[in-house]
Amino acid sequence: MKKMQIAPSILSCDYGKIAEELEKMEKSGADIIHVDVMDGHFVPNITLGAPVVKCIRKYSSLPFDVHLMITDPIDYVEDFINAGADSITIHLECDSDIEKTLSLIKEKGCKAAVSVKPKTPAEAVFDYLDKVSMVLVMTVEPGFGGQSFMEDMMPKVKKIKEEIDRRGLDVSIQVDGGIGEKTIAKAASNGADIFVSGNALFKAENTAEAIKTFKALAAEAYPEK
Repeated sequence: MKKMQIAPSILSCDYGKIAEELEKMEKSGADIIHVDVMDGHFVPNITLGAPVVKCIRKYSSLPFDVHLMITDPIDYVEDFINAGADSITIHLECDSDIEKTLSLIKEKGCKAAVSVKPKTPAEAVFDYLDKVSMVLVMTVEPGFGGQSFMEDMMPKVKKIKEEIDRRGLDVSIQVDGGIGEKTIAKAASNGADIFVSGNALFKAENTAEAIKTFKALAAEAYPEK
């Protein structure tokens, strides 16, 4: 059975207490730490850079999944890998050469992934499925946390899942945006197995219980062959 993984997004954490926030997520059963990097150009927001990732890396033993929402990711890949990234996700809509950027990520010993914005079709990722360990389907317009889940992205998730299965590939599908107790099963039922969640986890009264619930809902809905 495919493992359902929960990836808290530190975009929603209290940066003044980030050490405690990361520790809480790890103790609560999270699988991955999702790090959103925005440059104020590719998306209309600015978050953090490689020096910050390097500083917070020591506060968690969980894998750091760095999502580069930036115009030219190839120029910063090595910085983020040196800072402690375990996987790096780039957008197909960026200006960098996708093949070269993915190759560089893997050459440096890091897992590579691609992401698509809501308006980009599922078919856009098909040429890269044999070059990545994960595909991230944005279920909101990237840039800000706290947005509502876009259910019309689910056919895209399903198409990608079907193509992965058709080709017999071991590629995960991650969803990011509006993921919580009311939406996670829908995403899982269409083939997602890694779930980025921000406000729903960092504002939960009981984080461990929330993560446990999310995993159970996802596992029950996931379409096993």
